[in-house]
Amino acid sequence: MIYFEDLEVGAETVFGHYDVTREEVLEFARKYDPQPFHLSDEAAAKTHFGRLAASGWHTGAMAMAVIVAAIAKNPQAGLGSPGIDELRWLRPVYPGDRLTVRGTILDKTPSRSKPDIGSIRTLTIVTNQDGVEVMRYTSIVLMQRRPAE
Repeated sequence: MIYFEDLEVGAETVFGHYDVTREEVLEFARKYDPQPFHLSDEAAAKTHFGRLAASGWHTGAMAMAVIVAAIAKNPQAGLGSPGIDELRWLRPVYPGDRLTVRGTILDKTPSRSKPDIGSIRTLTIVTNQDGVEVMRYTSIVLMQRRPAE
């Protein structure tokens, strides 16, 4: 188990990859973000996207799936997140893209009011197969501190 004390400021983790499929782009858009450029090649061709593009919210969900899969292999004592800051969708994500998700720990702070937890801030960057950043955000994650022996 990885605890708050085990994490170092500046450490970078490559969480893994996600292959974007046309079927998932359409399914997510139909259910959660039914804008024409997420649903139709013809409609998307008339926009700056140029072709069918994934919803930014879908990109965030794909990134989260990668992070959760990596944590399942290397369990962490995470306690959830109170939120994210500075979310930016920088470039479109298209069916056929391969996303890579990496995180760098920016800082960590022990809780003043709850001595058994701390928080970390992580810069998460998602790139496509060409190494181009498509999304970035700063997350705040609550972590359990190592229990006393």
